[in-house]
Amino acid sequence: MKRYGRDRMSAGGGLLFGIDGVMTALCYLFLLIVVVIPVVSLGYHAFFYEGRFDPSLFAAQIAEPANRAALWNTLKIAFWVTLFGTAAGTFFGWLLGRSDIPAKGLMRAMFSIPYMFPPFLGAMAWDLLLNGRSGYLNKFLMSAFHLSSAPFNINSVGGIVFVECSYYFPFVFMQVASALERMDPTLEESARIAGAGRLEVFRRVTLPLILPAVSSGALLILIASLAHFGVPSILGFSQGIYTLPTRIYAVISRTGGSFEGIRSGAALSIVLVAVMAVAFMIQKKAIGSRGYDVIRGKSMNPSPVRLRGARIPLFILCIVSLVFTVVVPLVMIFLVSLVRAYGLPLTPANFTLKNYSRIFAASGTAESIKNSLFVSAAAGVLCMIMGTLIAYVVRRIRPRGKGILEALAMLPYSLPGTVLAIGVILAWSGGFFGISLYNTIWIILIAYLARYLSFALQSSSAALLQIHPSLEDAARSCGASHAQSILDVTLPLIRPAMVSGFFLIFLPAMREVTTSILLYGPYTRTLGVQIYSLRDAGMIPQAAALGSIAIVIIVVCNAVVTQITKDRKGV
Repeated sequence: MKRYGRDRMSAGGGLLFGIDGVMTALCYLFLLIVVVIPVVSLGYHAFFYEGRFDPSLFAAQIAEPANRAALWNTLKIAFWVTLFGTAAGTFFGWLLGRSDIPAKGLMRAMFSIPYMFPPFLGAMAWDLLLNGRSGYLNKFLMSAFHLSSAPFNINSVGGIVFVECSYYFPFVFMQVASALERMDPTLEESARIAGAGRLEVFRRVTLPLILPAVSSGALLILIASLAHFGVPSILGFSQGIYTLPTRIYAVISRTGGSFEGIRSGAALSIVLVAVMAVAFMIQKKAIGSRGYDVIRGKSMNPSPVRLRGARIPLFILCIVSLVFTVVVPLVMIFLVSLVRAYGLPLTPANFTLKNYSRIFAASGTAESIKNSLFVSAAAGVLCMIMGTLIAYVVRRIRPRGKGILEALAMLPYSLPGTVLAIGVILAWSGGFFGISLYNTIWIILIAYLARYLSFALQSSSAALLQIHPSLEDAARSCGASHAQSILDVTLPLIRPAMVSGFFLIFLPAMREVTTSILLYGPYTRTLGVQIYSLRDAGMIPQAAALGSIAIVIIVVCNAVVTQITKDRKGV
């Protein structure tokens, strides 16, 4: 494949002509619109004012006590979420990846559910249960044990950490379980033959071998926690607990979305980007150049570790964990969606289906579903097309600067959603070419294209690496043009990856709230924003009803993704 790339470059003397040049230029133009201009706008407005370098706004934001408190909360929450989430993910990953615990297949599928469940809906469910003033479980315990105050309060830093851990630990769990299932068993067997006990084998052999997988998952948890808006806003706003993403939202909302408020948000965004950059450097330093050859092939799957007497207690622990992370939030959302009025006991006498009709009577609900379906589908299709095109240019055409092309496509996913949203606002609200997309559905679409492009790029890149360039060469030797060889040979072979990439974009876009919360207009609310707005307006049962509909949509889409992935493996 490398030889093929060099031949293609040398044929044009280092320049690209014809269809190759058109595809490469189209990729750069697309990335210029959705990535480069928003990112440059963000940095420019944070440090420049009316064409002059002016760091005073950035300095003022850093000096403000409320912003420093939000920074401290962000770091504190991210640290504890990463620590506990990594520990839980590693433990359950080992348990389901290496032990003889019962029902491993079912348990593994269940532990993956929090990954697709919107965290802000989980936060809403736990707020309904453990709110310090009106939580159903708190009221029950106060009545049953004659308590003068609520025994639990989810509206705290500890509550935010708990909820985020519940939904982010699968980042580590899935990677660790996969690595352990494919690990060379002779490494652990050699340690046991040498007399090492179970704990010592895990500490000195297994853990160092899976450290890259653990670290990669931990970084995903850290990034997700640093950038997340939904959970801290739902659980923290009422108690004055702010993180940087929620503080950015508060600063912009306080000024009514004015230009100065957006500039202040841009300055705060730079702080959040700096924190994310430090997180990347720490992860890189922790791993360094460490790498191990631990996978020997499917024929050497390691034998499961026998838990003996601990088998049933650990199985019960898994069931209890699943109840708290999956069952309780889901049941709470569906039960509250049926109650006539928030606060009434959750008994059949107080249940009604009218909330499901009332949500469509509420302003903007039907439009929010249509908007989410449109923008998610459009983002999925366009990202699928452009991600595949960029992957082809990088993997097959290999122009000069292909590394920059790939880095630009991956950059937005490493940026927090609030940061990306501010960049898009500054770029496409009349600042460039006089084009203003503010308060339109198109500005949300641009943000989604930037945020989810990397999903399609990675999916298509992996598929292209499995297809040898000689297949296209054979088509061209039979008289096909370059374009025909791509359309008739390459695209049919990578079509399953493209379709899978579409759904992997459509699914998170349908539940997205962090980016949309700063971009929506009077008629462009998305599904996640509408749920958040209904709750914020005190329409709790209606918010829960709409959340239930969102969950059903997400479950159906995930089933489609699973089936497509299964079919793809069989190809």
